[in-house]
Amino acid sequence: MIVLILGGTTEGRLLASACVQLPGVVTISSLAGRTNDPLIPAGDLRIGGFGGVSGLTRYLGAQKIDAVVDATHTFARQMTEHAVEACAASGVPLLILRRPGWTEQPGDTWHRVPSLPAAAVLLPELGKRIFLTTGRQEIGAFAGLDDLWFLARSVEPPAPPMPRRLSVLLDRGPFTVEGEQALLTAHRIDVLVTKDSGGPAAKLTAARALSLPVVLVDRPAPPPVPLVPSVEAAVTWLRTLMTHAPAGDGRSAGGDGQRADPADLGLG
Repeated sequence: MIVLILGGTTEGRLLASACVQLPGVVTISSLAGRTNDPLIPAGDLRIGGFGGVSGLTRYLGAQKIDAVVDATHTFARQMTEHAVEACAASGVPLLILRRPGWTEQPGDTWHRVPSLPAAAVLLPELGKRIFLTTGRQEIGAFAGLDDLWFLARSVEPPAPPMPRRLSVLLDRGPFTVEGEQALLTAHRIDVLVTKDSGGPAAKLTAARALSLPVVLVDRPAPPPVPLVPSVEAAVTWLRTLMTHAPAGDGRSAGGDGQRADPADLGLG
């Protein structure tokens, strides 16, 4: 069974590590290549784009991919859309692995918005010194807010357009609550802006402790394909596909030699 993991996240790396332990499974992780020094997952690796839906469709056929797990970032909407279309065209089962989003806790002051431009509109009402943890590719949404000061944290430097009053902190997590509180205090931050990506939430805990408002960008709605919240559930999904492969064939197929329909497995 050949599994393609669309990765770049912690969950993608953990899934790759789990898959290489499964007998009869060959794992290929695909990274977008937008980071110069990515964390390398276990198993086989490819880096770079596929060339749109048609390119991904050709890749699935050429590599005889039996299953795809989309473990990209929650906000990597285009890659997910391409995976849905390519897998549908190829008849390859697709699973989306997404960690759960964050839930507001007592003491939080959250302002949920549908997009980064909507966050930019709201910011002048909330504060003057802003901590951006939205990633480096969409900082341009805040470029026109010349009256505000921004601290942006990312793994690599952002590209223009950028806010005029911007300081960039290059760093990679995980982060601690104590470290986040010290950072927010040292820079006199009065608003945190982040995306609802889920996972470790030290910055949210620190903002709560300091009574800072948080502007939280809602995650896009997932497509109508199987979705699981954990690596363990993704491994279970793959094991289920493997049990439906015909004897003597390592490919995910039904008894007639065709690929198994996820709906027939209770996964659709």
